[in-house]
Amino acid sequence: MTDNYTAAGYSASDIDAGARPAVLVVDLQRGFTDPLFPMGTLPMIHSATERTAELLHVARAARIPVATCYTAYGSQADMPRWKVKAVREEFFHGHPCTEMDPRIHDAAYDFNFCKSGPSIFFLTPLVTFLIKQQVDTVIVTGCTTSGCVRASIIDAFSYGFRVLVPADCCGDADESGHAANLADVARRYAQISSGAAMADYLRGVARLT
Repeated sequence: MTDNYTAAGYSASDIDAGARPAVLVVDLQRGFTDPLFPMGTLPMIHSATERTAELLHVARAARIPVATCYTAYGSQADMPRWKVKAVREEFFHGHPCTEMDPRIHDAAYDFNFCKSGPSIFFLTPLVTFLIKQQVDTVIVTGCTTSGCVRASIIDAFSYGFRVLVPADCCGDADESGHAANLADVARRYAQISSGAAMADYLRGVARLT
């Protein structure tokens, strides 16, 4: 059955993967992945962290660029008007919640930086990094699907990158928000895939280089 989006021409084409991918990891910091913190108990995000760790193992072995970020602020003065209690109270430089989850972090390999807005691109050095690496395709992972991941997908699309999203490498507070946002970006901006499919893609890219 055709829905209104399809009838209006959404999802009319697929996005093919390019020859120069990078993996982007959004906010898999301890504030979201460690049960010691208020937002660190969400099962979907823990699963996404494990699946992302598996994908990153393949990416690093294939010498694929990896960019990871965390959210932190100097004070309330430089923080946007977040409505999220834990962010307002804990996400400050030096707080343990801003540390990268060790399952996905490789300090010797990853390009790691702090961001201040939802998107991994907003006021960060990411675009310069991707251009220097001649990247044409980004694989977006992390949390949360409905928040910072979605914002990062839209900015990646806006900068002209091919955007691939492994659904199981992204997490949110519940399945409904996760699924609805993935369905929506799939209509407009991104190709939705899986961590296993992205790992196969990266292995194939490595064989060609």
